Amino acid sequence: MRDTLLKQDHTLETRQSNRYLYLFLGLSTIIVAADQLLKYLVLKLQPNIDWKFLAFHLVKNTGAGFGLLKGQQLLLAIISSVVVLVIVVYYKKIPQERFPQLLFALLLGGTFGNLIDRALRQYVIDFIDFKFWPVFNLADASISLASIGLIIYFWKEK
Repeated sequence: MRDTLLKQDHTLETRQSNRYLYLFLGLSTIIVAADQLLKYLVLKLQPNIDWKFLAFHLVKNTGAGFGLLKGQQLLLAIISSVVVLVIVVYYKKIPQERFPQLLFALLLGGTFGNLIDRALRQYVIDFIDFKFWPVFNLADASISLASIGLIIYFWKEK
């Protein structure tokens, strides 16, 4: 009887672990796919939409966020590759809770989305312009949300 209960408990734990893995992989994949699709459309259509508070236009960014490390594509690609690799290798150490799983998925998807641009184009396609903030893309937004969320999550955990 005890063995049966232990097996059931292990099976439930495995199912929950798999559910988080599917959530993690699914969201990461959606972020990468949506990011790349939007960048493809911006590159092909080259929109020039300008509203008072928001604009959409093509910017070829050779640096990181906020204009940092302009022209340092190799360094940025290495940093992105390391981030992706660390998240994948240490996935099992990510807490088996929805919030951190979602946040690390956003971080992985966003980082990988921009890494694809760096590898294929030698620049990152940015296109969302709030005019008071540097131009960005879906991958950048995912990375920013994940970073802020992870800081809050781990700060509260202490």
